[in-house]
Amino acid sequence: MKISQRAEQLEPSVTLVASAKAKALKAQGLDILTLTVGEPDFATPENIQEAAIAAIKNGSASYYTPTAGIPELRQAIVNYLEKNYGLTYKTSQTIVTDGAKFALYSLFQAILDAGDEVIIPVPYWVSYGEQVKLAGGTPVFVKCHESQQFKVTVAQLEAAYTEKTKAMILNSPSNPTGMIYTKEELTAIGNWAVEKDLLIIADDIYGRLVYNGNEFTPIATISEEIRKHTIIINGVSKTYAMTGWRIGYAVGDETIIQAMIDIASQATSNPTAVSQYAAVEALSGEQDTVEEMRVAFEERLNKIYPLVAALPGIYLEKPQGAFYLFPNVKEMLNLCGYENVTKWVDDLLEEAQVALVTGEGFGSDEHIRISYATNLGILEEAIERIAKFIDSKRKA
Repeated sequence: MKISQRAEQLEPSVTLVASAKAKALKAQGLDILTLTVGEPDFATPENIQEAAIAAIKNGSASYYTPTAGIPELRQAIVNYLEKNYGLTYKTSQTIVTDGAKFALYSLFQAILDAGDEVIIPVPYWVSYGEQVKLAGGTPVFVKCHESQQFKVTVAQLEAAYTEKTKAMILNSPSNPTGMIYTKEELTAIGNWAVEKDLLIIADDIYGRLVYNGNEFTPIATISEEIRKHTIIINGVSKTYAMTGWRIGYAVGDETIIQAMIDIASQATSNPTAVSQYAAVEALSGEQDTVEEMRVAFEERLNKIYPLVAALPGIYLEKPQGAFYLFPNVKEMLNLCGYENVTKWVDDLLEEAQVALVTGEGFGSDEHIRISYATNLGILEEAIERIAKFIDSKRKA
């Protein structure tokens, strides 16, 4: 039976494809070093685990919950934003979702009609454009170069704007580049979006993972007008090592949030109950473990950045947040006689048994993404293997 045109046009997530291939090879007994998915290697903190166990034992996790999330979690989100952003929201301006990915998916379904455009800076997280297309919208990609730290400018946004533009996406710190927008940059972008009456989709999922004295400024905190035009997307996966728990959330305009709730009611009914009780503890409980993990990521970055930057034919801006490196490998590909970055990544996996992600899925055929959300020993060995692989492929 023929599948839908919608499904036919969909590109699979390159990160999940790379991860699945690496796992399949590892299952065959191969010594695969995996630096693909953005998944902290830490166990979920014990206090969060205990909150989940308590919810199971007392029966709270046994039943359906409200589609938008349990009241305790919606209130915890409001409290979290007041503490960390200095902003006051109502619980009716929040929705809890099955991961931040579904928060984005339901948002696009709620705001886009056929032909509506969403501006997406490049490089971008792999699912942005596909989710826009699934909602009938048109992704408008704007290339951002290393020379501008991969960050979009107002001039570029203005050039991409049309009467069909409905929203723009801002991911800071960025996946895959790790770059952070300054307050001044955000002010200029936010004021431009307000002037154009556009929705700012602020993907803040890596906002607590910032290193070496850099600072994260939520764009919603710049001004009241900018806040009114902003939907915040966040979740517990990265900050609290809870990727498998699948809890995200969105906060913003009450009409949009209600539309997202209505969509979720027909799509998922509600997020997993036990995960919601765990997330209450994550957002409301002690935060010492968050800092411990952040420090560990910072140490890994500072150790491996110079090692990767020293590889032949590699150009790399040092990331400021998240847990990825996004090196430009154009010269290295030339040194090794490759015309295609994806072919190089495939050969690296097959021959050196190191799994990375091709930059093509992020909108760049000159880059690779390396996740350092794994232990330092694996990272150092992987870089050694990459160095040997490059040396073995270099043209005489």
